[in-house]
Amino acid sequence: MLNRENLSGSTWQVRRPKTPQIPVKNHSIPSRRVDMNRTEIEALIPHRDPFLWIDEVVEIGDGKIHARKKIEEELDVFRGHYPHFPILPGVLQLEAAFQAGAILIAKTQEVGEGQVPVVTRVNNTKFRTMVRPGDTLDIEVELIETVSNAFFLKGKVSVDGKVTVRLEFACAAARVE
Repeated sequence: MLNRENLSGSTWQVRRPKTPQIPVKNHSIPSRRVDMNRTEIEALIPHRDPFLWIDEVVEIGDGKIHARKKIEEELDVFRGHYPHFPILPGVLQLEAAFQAGAILIAKTQEVGEGQVPVVTRVNNTKFRTMVRPGDTLDIEVELIETVSNAFFLKGKVSVDGKVTVRLEFACAAARVE
């Protein structure tokens, strides 16, 4: 319950209904190192070049994934995004986390036939460090909760151990037609 003071000096209360915590259904094996290449990744999510932002998955399980993406110096985005001081747009860092989350969901959760996870919400996003050409993104995503066909996740992207962005996001299973 939140207490707020209005302009006249009196207080009012906001009651928020309690949301039941639903445990995450984890159909994966315990966390382990894996070597998942682009072909295996493309079998799990619909993204393709030039918009596939995961090169490899190095670890998956226990509701978590660790993936990587090498940021090539020749990426076309650098021609127009600060061309004299190229930096990777933050939205592309978020997309890498979204794609890692989609791989995690596809690999560990029951999603309906013909459905894929689609981002529905992004919260508490904090950018910390710029990503430059030649950097390698380490993308870590954790599945926090599932409710029906909705998945709630948190993610962190880092380069050389320095966090570039932290975020929370949600996905829902959507039919591909």
